[in-house]
Amino acid sequence: MGVDATTEHGTIPDVEVLVVGAGPAGLALGVDLARRGVDALVVERGERLARGSRGKGIQPRTMEVLDDLGVLDAIRAAGGDYPVGLIWRDGRPAGERPMFDPAEDGEEGSAFTEPWMVPQWRTQEILHERLTGLGGRVAFGHEVTGLDQDEDGVSVRFTSGGGTGTVRARYVVAADGGRSAVRRALGIGMTGAGEDGSGVVDPDPILVGDVRIEGLDRDHWHLFPPRGDGEGFMAVCPLAGTEHFQVVAGFPAGTAVDASPDGVRGAVAARSHLGADAVTEVRWVSAFRPRAALADRFRAGRVFLAGDAAHVHSPAGGQGLNTSVQDAYNLGWKLAAVLGGAADASLLDTYEEERRPVAADMLGLSTRIHRGEARRGGLTRQLGLGYRGSSLAVETRAGLPDEALRAGDRAPDAAVDGTRLFDVFRGTHWTLLTVGTAPEPRPLPGVRTARTGSCERYGGGVFLVRPDGYVGWAGTDARDLGAYAALVGLSAG
Repeated sequence: MGVDATTEHGTIPDVEVLVVGAGPAGLALGVDLARRGVDALVVERGERLARGSRGKGIQPRTMEVLDDLGVLDAIRAAGGDYPVGLIWRDGRPAGERPMFDPAEDGEEGSAFTEPWMVPQWRTQEILHERLTGLGGRVAFGHEVTGLDQDEDGVSVRFTSGGGTGTVRARYVVAADGGRSAVRRALGIGMTGAGEDGSGVVDPDPILVGDVRIEGLDRDHWHLFPPRGDGEGFMAVCPLAGTEHFQVVAGFPAGTAVDASPDGVRGAVAARSHLGADAVTEVRWVSAFRPRAALADRFRAGRVFLAGDAAHVHSPAGGQGLNTSVQDAYNLGWKLAAVLGGAADASLLDTYEEERRPVAADMLGLSTRIHRGEARRGGLTRQLGLGYRGSSLAVETRAGLPDEALRAGDRAPDAAVDGTRLFDVFRGTHWTLLTVGTAPEPRPLPGVRTARTGSCERYGGGVFLVRPDGYVGWAGTDARDLGAYAALVGLSAG
């Protein structure tokens, strides 16, 4: 390892894992590594956590992840349900419409059925509070300028407060956004949607801002369709847990969008019955063109890409933040297993193997929703995502019906004999779940053992559930687990 780097912002020690970027992906990974006892540090270019509601929708699968990371109560307290849409025409309400297709009762075996709204800035605050409570920290004001890696680790160069420094880490995770400096330093390209590969989903630019606004109720997501040619749409959504609204306004292609407080006020006045003075505060504002792009690789040696550094989504459908947090959830336990010496470094190859196809599917979904080709429904909840094609998914049972739970699937929740399975799974451990009359399993180190009687969602058999809540191995007799246990760093006790 190298020498601690000292800058105006303080000393940055060498670490096992350096996470670049304090957005949802970086902070979630920081939390997961901290609770596993991994020596990790999150570094952030900005002087503070980013402002803005941005990704405000937390999907049911991500709610499960946040529950396991220990922040569910805070997320619940900070947000609320999505309101129904209210369409306005000529200054009058003209009808309501649901913004999401409703979930079926008990859909996918989860306690969470609908997306939960929390402004992204608040989600980041909650994750940051959890990280520091676990003894972790974020080093703000540190901008990565380059890196070099060898067979033992990565040397990361940065500037801070007018000074420079270098930090040595065994692994680096780039979670520094769509314009990732780490991804560019690695020379990893991004392939976008569309024939030209630019990634532009829609040529029409969008203005988004967090505002206080008078004259609209907080019980609806207010929708203002274009009133004529050359005018864009506008949507004004009350941000749960705050006194603000998120304003989203579209503009014709080629428009130079005024991303200032006056620009927001002008957009509201032009697209609604409200005057510019109805906007009494502009907390944050940004302009962008919706894009969809996927990194050509999610790994280069000892450096991994996660979140927007690996995949950039249209905001339609609320898939970006959620896919990003789940990247972190997939990678955290694998890094801990390798760094702790339990698993071979080849386990880390499965991060790209598992997450890149998922990201590609979610990019396609968010693009179709943006273009009006798909609805916000079951797929957007992400409860059905899994890794059946992964080398970590080993299914040894034959003749299963089509609807059967298989290795690679998300392990669903269920209440069995007065116990919820998610209460058993929660934590950093693996779980060996025996359902029905299979023989008593042999103990494995670091594995929690549980047995239940009949359970419709699981059928019968033995299920080894990964730390991130997916079935890794499934069979009829846990005595056949030997080869898989060695693969993932578990060995018979």
